[in-house]
Amino acid sequence: MGMLDVNGTSVEVDEEGYLEDLSEWTEEIATAMAAAEDVDLSEEHWDIINFLREYYEEYQIAPAVRVLTKAVGKRLGKAKGNSKYLYSLFPYGPGKQACKYAGLPKPTGCV
Repeated sequence: MGMLDVNGTSVEVDEEGYLEDLSEWTEEIATAMAAAEDVDLSEEHWDIINFLREYYEEYQIAPAVRVLTKAVGKRLGKAKGNSKYLYSLFPYGPGKQACKYAGLPKPTGCV
């Protein structure tokens, strides 16, 4: 386990950088996680992050990429509900990277 420093506060993360305690998530933590990977979160990133948080709240599971793509397409439109768009925002994998920033557990089926 490691620690992530956010504005002078430390939060516990696992070996892959996912939050240990999902209730500690804040937008500042998401921004710090992204900055550590040289990602500057845009409004488009936040659309997906907030979508994931709502999805998790409803279903209590982080969606796999295929499910994520389909669900985003239904909610945000076809232009955003495709792998090319999601990978342009989250090049390390929209499931893994977006869920990490959203403070969610690693999706099932992600290696």
